[in-house]
Amino acid sequence: MPTEQKIDIVNITAEKFENAKGIYFTNYSGIDVKTITSLRKSFREDNVDYVVTKNTLTKLAAKQAGFDDKLDNILKGQVAIAFSEDPTAPARVIKNFKKDNEDLLEVLGLIFDGKVYPSEKYKEFANLPSKEESLTKVVIMLNQPLTKFASALNNSFTKLLSALTNLKETKN
Repeated sequence: MPTEQKIDIVNITAEKFENAKGIYFTNYSGIDVKTITSLRKSFREDNVDYVVTKNTLTKLAAKQAGFDDKLDNILKGQVAIAFSEDPTAPARVIKNFKKDNEDLLEVLGLIFDGKVYPSEKYKEFANLPSKEESLTKVVIMLNQPLTKFASALNNSFTKLLSALTNLKETKN
C-alpha cells in the first residue's frame, strides 16, 4: 500500500525528471561517508541536486515523467541521481571527482536534454562548455567585429580630422 510519503517522493522525483536538462545515474557503493559528503558538496556548488531514492520509486517517477521502461536497466543496485538545469554540470563534477577517486563512482547512464545515453557519454559531455561559457563566447564573437568596425571608424575620423587640420594650416 503506497504511503503519502512515498507518493510525495514519486511526485517530486517525477517533477525533477521533467525539469532537469541533465540527469546522471551513478553507483555509489563502496564510497565512505567523508568522500560521499565531499562529492555532495561539489554537486551543490555547481547547483546539482544529488539524491538517493528507492529504485522502485524512481522507476515509477520516470514512468510518470514519460520515460516508461527506458531506465529499468540503469536502476539496479545502489543508485544516486544527479539532477541539473545545466546538462553538463554533473558530468564535470563527476569527471573532477574521478581524478582523485577513479574506482569509487560508476556512471550507469544519463539523460541529456530528454534523451537517454549510455554511461560512456558523460566523458564527452564533461568536456563541453557550460551554458554561461557558451554564451560568453558568442557575445565575444559578436562584439569583436563591432569593436573592429568602431576602431576603423575612429581611425578614419582621426585621419580626416588630421587632414582637415593640415589643410586649414596650409591655407592660413
